[in-house]
Amino acid sequence: MSLKESLGKVTIVDFWASWCGPCRKENPNVVAIYKELHSKGLNIIGVSLDKEASAWKEAIAKDNLSWTHVSNLKFWDEPIAKQYEVESIPATFILDSSGKVVAKDLRGSELRAKILELLAK
Repeated sequence: MSLKESLGKVTIVDFWASWCGPCRKENPNVVAIYKELHSKGLNIIGVSLDKEASAWKEAIAKDNLSWTHVSNLKFWDEPIAKQYEVESIPATFILDSSGKVVAKDLRGSELRAKILELLAK
């Protein structure tokens, strides 16, 4: 899976982990946005900072996260997180259809509003 495969779509790169309380609390909001806007062109890539595959996969199933997920199971040494200079989670990066980061760490209604704005372009 590469980000290049997402070019042409508005994409949220969502850094999270099964053990992260604030991440799990935000997941229902992200699920609702995805259900509403995926058919209009929204893509999400979940990047987990988990260490244990079983906990990671269980959280994906329990929280109904139906988009693409990746993890190297390296905790804070996750190479993708290092590339994005993630120092805390949850961390979200919103990419426009050209792949440019246009917003960061939006939650709830602010995240939905930004996605709607980008999809309208």
